[in-house]
Amino acid sequence: MNAESRETATVAFVGVLLLYGQLFAYGYWVAAGVVEEKSSRVVEVLLATLRPSHLLRGKILGIGLLGLAQLLLLALVGLFASSAVGTLEFPSGAIATVGLVLVWFVLGFFFYATMFAVAGSIVTRQEDLQTTMTPLTILIVGSFFIGLSATSNPDSTLAVVASLLPFSSPLVMPTRIALGDAATWEVVASIAISVAATAALIPLATKIYSRALLRPGRVRIRQVLRAGGA
Repeated sequence: MNAESRETATVAFVGVLLLYGQLFAYGYWVAAGVVEEKSSRVVEVLLATLRPSHLLRGKILGIGLLGLAQLLLLALVGLFASSAVGTLEFPSGAIATVGLVLVWFVLGFFFYATMFAVAGSIVTRQEDLQTTMTPLTILIVGSFFIGLSATSNPDSTLAVVASLLPFSSPLVMPTRIALGDAATWEVVASIAISVAATAALIPLATKIYSRALLRPGRVRIRQVLRAGGA
């Protein structure tokens, strides 16, 4: 690996770290916000004027835009600070790598945020939220480690497959693209799969969210789906 490739890998590594932190932090914020509104019964007031689907999508969009703005700010500050002190000479593709990170944050956030909202809607206490979030935490952490390994071995079978799956592609595909190991069809397929998976997930998540939001205590997703409702 030449010097420029090593620098690109370093930028990609930092990008994976930022993506992991942002996806997890803002996904948790969505879930915690839902639990807080449900436990304080604020949601009952909100639903007097809003439909559950509008409340859910507005929450996800608002928090997502905030996360995107913060990620962009962190990236810009990091680039300018590192350049100013001379600790890292960025390759010509560094700005493009930042753009990739932002694009895949959007794809990953909307995919995960819908599931985090569901995790929050089926409980009424913050203490119970950790349990319902466990499967999502495992997915994000596992994808994070695959993304880290892709910075040194982007053409491995694991990295290639993970870069196409909607739950892991946000943390793997940007690295493979930055290092020049992702074919055009793989990039297109990854984006298409992520968008299609999110589009399929949103109606299901909205149904669960809408039906579980006003139910007291912890509810099971299967019961909510079987029940008629809002």
